[in-house]
Amino acid sequence: MSSEVSLRSTYTLAPEHRFDIGDKVIVKHAHPPGHRRTPTYIRGKQGVIERICGAYPNPEELAYGFDGKPEKVLYRVRFLQTHVWPGYAGPPNDIIEMEIFEHWLEPAR
Repeated sequence: MSSEVSLRSTYTLAPEHRFDIGDKVIVKHAHPPGHRRTPTYIRGKQGVIERICGAYPNPEELAYGFDGKPEKVLYRVRFLQTHVWPGYAGPPNDIIEMEIFEHWLEPAR
């Protein structure tokens, strides 16, 4: 019996994505009640789309026993730490990346 772990990608296509790699986005500065997968500290911050991860059931709906449909596009967004943390003292090019669903993102102006 093999002890190898399958590392097959869970990526699912997202042909109708709103944003492209390199697009500047802002995370919505919203505080709706209930279970949310977008951390409070990143809301209102500007980042850049690093990759399109695919389309998945909405975890905010799954948390309440719904089916998560329609699926939502998930992106990996890159943020400069200096834009996220006031007074960040590390190197100015330090980044943080996180995966954020499309309904939390707006185009940056």
